[in-house]
Amino acid sequence: MSKTLTRDIRVILRQFEIAGELTSTAEIMQSKEVMIRQGVKLITCVFEKTRYYVLIDGHADDDKSYILEQIQTIDSEVVGHVVKNPLDTSHTTYGMPFKGKDAYVFKVTTPKRRLDHELAIRYPKLSRSTLQKYIKAGHVKVDGVVVTRPKQEVLETDDIAMIPPEYSDFSEQDLPIVYIDDNVIVINKPSGMLTHSKGVMNDEFTVADFFRRYTTFGLETSRPGIVHRLDRDTSGVIIGARHDEAADMLKKQFAARQVKKEYIAVTEGVPEVLTAMIDLPIGRNPSAPSTFRVDPSGKSAVTIYELLATKENEALVKLWPKTGRTHQLRVHMQYLHTPILGDRIYGNIKTDRMFLHAHTLEIFIPPARHEFFVAPLPIEFFNKFPHYVQKTVL
Repeated sequence: MSKTLTRDIRVILRQFEIAGELTSTAEIMQSKEVMIRQGVKLITCVFEKTRYYVLIDGHADDDKSYILEQIQTIDSEVVGHVVKNPLDTSHTTYGMPFKGKDAYVFKVTTPKRRLDHELAIRYPKLSRSTLQKYIKAGHVKVDGVVVTRPKQEVLETDDIAMIPPEYSDFSEQDLPIVYIDDNVIVINKPSGMLTHSKGVMNDEFTVADFFRRYTTFGLETSRPGIVHRLDRDTSGVIIGARHDEAADMLKKQFAARQVKKEYIAVTEGVPEVLTAMIDLPIGRNPSAPSTFRVDPSGKSAVTIYELLATKENEALVKLWPKTGRTHQLRVHMQYLHTPILGDRIYGNIKTDRMFLHAHTLEIFIPPARHEFFVAPLPIEFFNKFPHYVQKTVL
């Protein structure tokens, strides 16, 4: 923004009695000049939180329709009015002389919007829910003041700034490594930990944060090394890629359903059949969009289970997912009226953790070696079924 441009704008705004004699050029913001065509210039600026367009044109002849058409060449949805010449007592003219031509001022009517809506326009790559979290956490300022209400009304011309949160240093935190070589890393994920960050406002240690130390794959994202995931409350074996080629090989196997996975779970209640295949499609639950349910119009989902042991009204089961739908094992077991113990979404009984553990993973790793990885069962499973877990599962 040149000083000459802002000085010219100040002169014009003073002529139209919009700015006063004491107005400084610093008060005129977001100034920009566009040549519409030879001899016709359009200037835009913001003054006192109002946007103005200034048309410099020797042929407008006070034609409001013509003036609006020129402005619409750069702002097709503009709403507002042409400011009248304050020196004309008849109030029928609009232009005022400026440097051998006429200057016309158009005052934009700026509608108010919710703060989160305005941020969504300014930051289209961020989801509305992420922006709302930013606001509620105190990371957004409007005209220099922190605002924590997403519904607060703002103007397009308001000075809105997002203040990046200070992220924690996770360099000292570790996870149990099951296996590592130059191509892959395998860990035993604890229950309660995210596989990767849910968004910019998530400031907690994740599997991806740990993998970041060991990989060159996906470093520019929030998912370095990640090729598959486990739900937050599921513990167990998870494999990461240490470079792009390894990620490619692993991802293809997951996509083609060539990876064999075995889970161990404790259920509320005992399944009626010792072993069975559950072939029931799963779809998103419209009444709770972050959850899923058995749905005839959903995606195909197949799970095999085997009853291992029972104790009172609980059961120890093995689960083999043949497809990889979100929440598949949890939804299928709930449908049998034996939800996984401690499942906060699909279960009934509250416990310190969800009793679902990714026990084994069978996969080919680079260059082309078949591997079988095991994540030992957590102590909570042993405490539930000490004799069976010790003798049979481990």
